[in-house]
Amino acid sequence: MSSPESTPSSPPFGRLTTAMVTPFRPDGSLDLDAAQKVAGYLVDHGNDALVLNGTTGESPTTSDQEKVQLIEAVRAAVGDRAKLVAGVGSNDTAHTVECAKQAEAAGADGLLVVTPYYNKPPQEGLLAHFTAVADATGLPNMLYDIPARAGVEIKTDTLIALAAHPRIVAVKDAKGDLAGTTKVLANTDLFYYCGADELNLASLAIGAVGIASVVAHAASREYRQLIDAVVAGDLATAQEIDRRLVPAVETIMTRTQGAIMVKAALKLAGVLEHATLRLPLVEATAEQVDRLTTDLKQAGLIA
Repeated sequence: MSSPESTPSSPPFGRLTTAMVTPFRPDGSLDLDAAQKVAGYLVDHGNDALVLNGTTGESPTTSDQEKVQLIEAVRAAVGDRAKLVAGVGSNDTAHTVECAKQAEAAGADGLLVVTPYYNKPPQEGLLAHFTAVADATGLPNMLYDIPARAGVEIKTDTLIALAAHPRIVAVKDAKGDLAGTTKVLANTDLFYYCGADELNLASLAIGAVGIASVVAHAASREYRQLIDAVVAGDLATAQEIDRRLVPAVETIMTRTQGAIMVKAALKLAGVLEHATLRLPLVEATAEQVDRLTTDLKQAGLIA
């Protein structure tokens, strides 16, 4: 499915986006062939864009060089069938700027810039950080607001101020503040993508244009149908799909860390041969895989 060119009034990264895992071989080395296979699988199942080198892509444990190699390999695999959004964020503005430039040179279509984590900057620092990164390339930026991981939120007034930058165009929202999101949407032209699968339908209902999903590794077709139903005004169908996917969301996002369970799910589906992760993440236990299988069956995602 081709991804239409964005216009000032259309979503810059389509509507269905998956935060893609980064496959590794059993020895822990980067597996670019497997990455190309996963990317092709996701695009074939309805994704308009892929987020590479995000948290689900185990970005804390991949090198800058590996991140560039991943962008280049996935671009070669999917061509122009999907937009590629490269995660470049860190808690060091200078390093983030350098990663942004490398991602642009590697062929990314956009940048995912997470809130600087651990050092807990004030809102003035966030404003300066995101502005510096947006100034550094010609690519559109998607801010990633995830206070549970970063330790600090991007406050509503800060988001409204950042929206004035011509290359800050979207937000991946994993904060879950629906009232705050509504205020930002009412006062800016920012495009919102839900970054918390349990809130996908709620976010779409208040005006998000799409989702940046983890569970879509296992449910891309279903989320494509959910989004299409919302766009068509068919709330009943969207509710039915959303409720049916509750076991999948719970098993992938709450039993243990999301990348762990997604890799196990892709192995069950025959998309990945190995579910290897880099420490400190570890593979799903046999018990977790059994529960994953049961829950995905209940959600109608595997036979």
